[in-house]
Amino acid sequence: MSVRYILHNAKIPGYKGLQQIALDEHEVIVSIEPVHTHLSEIGCSRLDIAGDWISLGGLDLQINGGLGLAFPDLTETQVDRLEAIATYLWQVGVDAFLPTLVTTSVDNVHRALSTLAHYQPSGKQPTATVLGAHLEGPFLNPQKRGAHPEEYLQPLTVEQIKTLLGSYAPWVKMMTLAPELDPSGAAIAYLRANQILVSLGHSLATAQEAQTAFEQGATMVTHAFNAMPPLHHREPGLLGAAVFAPGVWCGFIADGQHIDPLMLKWLLRASAPERLCLVSDALAPLGLPDGIYPWDSRSIEVKQGTARLPDGTLSGTTLPLLDGVRNLVKWDICSVEMAIALATETPRAALALPGLGVGQSARQLLRWHLAPERTLTWQRLWSPQQSLWSQPVAVSIAEPM
Repeated sequence: MSVRYILHNAKIPGYKGLQQIALDEHEVIVSIEPVHTHLSEIGCSRLDIAGDWISLGGLDLQINGGLGLAFPDLTETQVDRLEAIATYLWQVGVDAFLPTLVTTSVDNVHRALSTLAHYQPSGKQPTATVLGAHLEGPFLNPQKRGAHPEEYLQPLTVEQIKTLLGSYAPWVKMMTLAPELDPSGAAIAYLRANQILVSLGHSLATAQEAQTAFEQGATMVTHAFNAMPPLHHREPGLLGAAVFAPGVWCGFIADGQHIDPLMLKWLLRASAPERLCLVSDALAPLGLPDGIYPWDSRSIEVKQGTARLPDGTLSGTTLPLLDGVRNLVKWDICSVEMAIALATETPRAALALPGLGVGQSARQLLRWHLAPERTLTWQRLWSPQQSLWSQPVAVSIAEPM
């Protein structure tokens, strides 16, 4: 093993105690070992992380647009705008994302998916990776459609799914649907046969209907608590079933508006945290100031990062994913380790992608620092302007904890 760089005294989600991360000359992780493990340091550059946390960048499973562009409005003439969004997301700590297409016409879905299928970043700057589309609809329960336009909702049948996907199934990673619209499970089976993950949401499913859908192959829940029945002691509903279903991940939003922080604390205590995923659910005005913006044929008003329709319906947020991590810590809902993992490790597990470990590039790494009053900050360890590793780093090594 050829070690060229060492990150020393780092905390890492999933590891006990302080660790040292060894990287080769290509800035790729070759080992993660406790700080007391001997590593040859001849010719190495070392950086003392001083007990801060190290993680991969975030992975956003549900993001609807950014910088003024909603993903359902994508056309092949807007590839540069898609790259601008991907660049912005990298700058706000996101390594990868699922562009989410909310309920719209089949033509709009096909046009957007065609654009995503042909998208290739220019390589001029670091960008977040597009992992495939998340179709949030149109197979939703009309009574729980939220801000989704009713005129584009469709019945959940295999034939309707085939029409919606067209020839673009390979570029669809996940679909949100209401399972009660197809008790037979044929739709879920078809999607799973096409390697499309099924997430339950915008639904009135009972606990039994949800449990049946999980047994049929659904593995996720879209924005827990929102657009589904509330928990009830006689009918726990979709979320009640999901909390105890093995192999099921629940996405949730931590902007302080979609879910009361007290209920977030309940969710984190009641569920296995490794099966919860922080999502942004960010809308097109992500990265823009508060104001009124167009949204399909309607408009939304953004105030302090929260977006609503003119009738007051909550339609989403404009806060980046990692703001949710900081909120969880600021609200004292969970540990720093757990908060970071919910945006970086568990979303990768939900997509069966590897977490932080051997083979990952240091260019993906974030450093998190907890300041007084539980203020959490982060920075990327690498920037395109200058690698942290371009010169040896003189450090004072803290004692292992």
